[in-house]
Amino acid sequence: MQINPGAAEFPHRQIAAQLKAQVRRGDWAPGERLPSIPAIAEMFGVAKQTVQRAVDQLRVEGILITKPGSGTYVRGTRRRLNRLARGRYGGFRGYHTDLAARYRQQLVSVGRSPAPPEVADAFGVPDGTDLLCRRHLVRTDDSPVEVGASWFLPADTAGTSLERAEAFGRPLYQEAEEATGRRYVTATDTISARQPSREEAEILQIRPDTPVLHLLHVAYDAHRKPIEVAQATWPGPMTTLTEEYQIPAPAADPDPDPGLVLG
Repeated sequence: MQINPGAAEFPHRQIAAQLKAQVRRGDWAPGERLPSIPAIAEMFGVAKQTVQRAVDQLRVEGILITKPGSGTYVRGTRRRLNRLARGRYGGFRGYHTDLAARYRQQLVSVGRSPAPPEVADAFGVPDGTDLLCRRHLVRTDDSPVEVGASWFLPADTAGTSLERAEAFGRPLYQEAEEATGRRYVTATDTISARQPSREEAEILQIRPDTPVLHLLHVAYDAHRKPIEVAQATWPGPMTTLTEEYQIPAPAADPDPDPGLVLG
């Protein structure tokens, strides 16, 4: 392990590139702890601050994860973002078994809360309108991977099970369909990238400068009226959006007009 003092690239970027190459080669497996910052600094003959900057860069890129009081580890497999949008309706409108096996959802709170602008716009109500909000946190074995919330109109949920602070033995949308008497027919997903709020960074255990991916999921009934507006936020570097789809075959050329004379 060495750096080139005469290179145009900053030393911490050279170190980050070499550490990344070692991870890709399998020198450190997912979940394996790296040597300490002082040990890596000694290997490269640089200051500890230089190595810390390299590790910070790889954390932002989603390659490493730091556990306070424990050390720096190679992060596991990236999470496929498309599983929590379409996946919630998978398995013949039931549990997505792969999702349930890998992720644990924890209900954090249930109650009235002022609607943020994007939620208010989706429901067509003024910003700050009190709506029913069910907040949740999703975890894997090693870390939190999603912070989210599902919003409903109080007129739809008054006196129903949706107002109770309890988890259900089935997907939330099924409980909502029964409670509201309205069936989920269509949905739209809007995905954006941004910086996390202070609260999101603390809950997801990421640096404040780590970008996040944010999903706004709006589910509609047959009359195109929103039933549920759901938000989900993921650490961007550890989340990927993967889509697989069919590409249509080329359309056959139409028969030429028999009355058309080419000359």
